[in-house]
Amino acid sequence: MQAFDMAKLLQATHQLQSRVKKAQQELAREEVSASAGGGLVEVTTDGTGAIKKVSIDAAVVDPGEVEMLEDLIVSAFAEAQRRARDNMENRMREAAGGFPGLGGLGGLPGLGNLLR
Repeated sequence: MQAFDMAKLLQATHQLQSRVKKAQQELAREEVSASAGGGLVEVTTDGTGAIKKVSIDAAVVDPGEVEMLEDLIVSAFAEAQRRARDNMENRMREAAGGFPGLGGLGGLPGLGNLLR
């Protein structure tokens, strides 16, 4: 049986922290877009899900269609957030993939919730 090596664990922890920090910085620079209504409304977020831009086709800007426009914006934003969250989870999994005992983070209860 191999002895527990605290120094190796600490080194691996520091490496994991560095990879996670790098992945978070990269995510903040990335853009994720999604559209609704066949492209009439598009929402762009950064990789963490923060809204950066909302684009609305002039064809849907009709005073009588405000409710539809609001629904399209909510729909596009929800999809952009979902895509950003999926991307972030994948990046964090990649960043932690080499950490001993984590197996790509699959075995950590509740970690997926922390990334949401």
